[in-house]
Amino acid sequence: MKFLPTLVFSLLTAAQLVQPALAADKASAQAAAIDWRKDNNVEAAFAAAKAANKPLFLYWGAVWCPPCNQVKATIFNRQEFIDKSRHFIPVYLDGDSPGAQKYAAQFKVRGYPTMILFRPDGTELTRLPGEVDSERYLQVLTLALNSAAPVSETLKLALAGGKTLKADDWSLLADYSWDDPQQKLVPQKEIAATLSKLAELAPAGLNATRLYLKSLYAQAGAKNAALDKAQATDKLIKALSDVKVARDNLDLVAGSAAELTEFLTASGSDSRHKLVTAWNAALQKLADDQTISKTDRLGAVVAEIALAKLDGGKPTPALQKEVQKRVGSIEQATTDSYERQSVVSSAAYALGNAGLLDDSDNLLKAELKRSHSPYYFMSTLGSNAKKRGDKAGAVNWYEQAYNASKGPATRLQWGSNYVVSLVDLTPADAPRIEKAVSSVFDEAGKSDTAFYERNRAYLEKMGKKLVEWNKDGKHQPVFAKVKSQLDGICNKLPSGDPQKASCQGILKG
Repeated sequence: MKFLPTLVFSLLTAAQLVQPALAADKASAQAAAIDWRKDNNVEAAFAAAKAANKPLFLYWGAVWCPPCNQVKATIFNRQEFIDKSRHFIPVYLDGDSPGAQKYAAQFKVRGYPTMILFRPDGTELTRLPGEVDSERYLQVLTLALNSAAPVSETLKLALAGGKTLKADDWSLLADYSWDDPQQKLVPQKEIAATLSKLAELAPAGLNATRLYLKSLYAQAGAKNAALDKAQATDKLIKALSDVKVARDNLDLVAGSAAELTEFLTASGSDSRHKLVTAWNAALQKLADDQTISKTDRLGAVVAEIALAKLDGGKPTPALQKEVQKRVGSIEQATTDSYERQSVVSSAAYALGNAGLLDDSDNLLKAELKRSHSPYYFMSTLGSNAKKRGDKAGAVNWYEQAYNASKGPATRLQWGSNYVVSLVDLTPADAPRIEKAVSSVFDEAGKSDTAFYERNRAYLEKMGKKLVEWNKDGKHQPVFAKVKSQLDGICNKLPSGDPQKASCQGILKG
């Protein structure tokens, strides 16, 4: 069912439709006050940090990335952050800048954004959470700057009993970026057990609660059958019903609500009904909370929609109207282009998930004219077309997104995604697939870091899809041709280059 297909998004004034360029934004001006090092000479930046005896703050991001733009609009533009930046060496490493993917492999950063605080000697102090609200982020940053020990040492003391740890130490553990797949504190398979242990050892209070909530998400991801789910459900309902606890953990409350509900409770059970009721009550309060960011408020709306779709359900007309109302209000109030990149992404996602694909499309198409990275929204338009079953429309949008994308790493990512979509949606169109793969490999051959970190991950994903596509040798002529092109690229890499093995493995399956 569709409501107000154009009214919600046609209320922008003419002045809003011609928003000034990025440089005129308030966030842009304030972010410019930070003395970012953007020369990509990270070694020199660490030398400067050591000489000045200052920590080094590494921000790893990309121009198009909605969460990165959220950080710019809500954290980096805060005067408190700008003031604190004078106490460390701030380094901005854009994923598309020369050599960035090689540095990414060195520092174990892949997802955008990742923010790490290092000691002057290069020791990693902590990984800062990019998903929390600005107040909490600044508290964590302050604690990290004042900490004498890296979080790895704090973790060892905590797991040994934590008798000497202070509340601030537990706060750093509770707010560590545990969901970063590249974090180096503990192996991925041990995260759930580690967080559960920390939650047990931490003094009762907000830190223990946050660690417990994080442990539940980790255990759900690990499908921990040994967890007492009834007890966990009761504790979760208690946390959700506490307004302060829910607000302090808004990133967790609005994240993966449906997945955790499905893990903890049985379909149609009384416990599921109680948990969903408590969760929706907390989410609605967050969606109404004017003190949190617009993107976080939309995140609460997205979680409501996901809960409504549990057990084969779908958003009711009443919920659809609520989604339209909230999205329209928040989108119209967002004028800064950094913030819009994040808000429009979340708003379009909410509308699409609520079954309002036409409204989502209207919002995205209008944003193409204003966004500094319209190709991101073209990809979402492709996803919407795919949901409709419009395969031709989907691949055309994915192709437009690839053609419009900018930056070597970004183009490899968008190109790889385009190829994967072609194979999934139009596997019989061998000429188009060959042309797309050849284009991606051509760009890879022009890059010095095509087979490092994010680049490598996306090319490997594309390669796996192509191997599957040619599983029975049905597309051998095309496969052989693009493999020959890739072999030529691999052969040009020096024997000692760690990229060589990665390159040679792309199409081996």
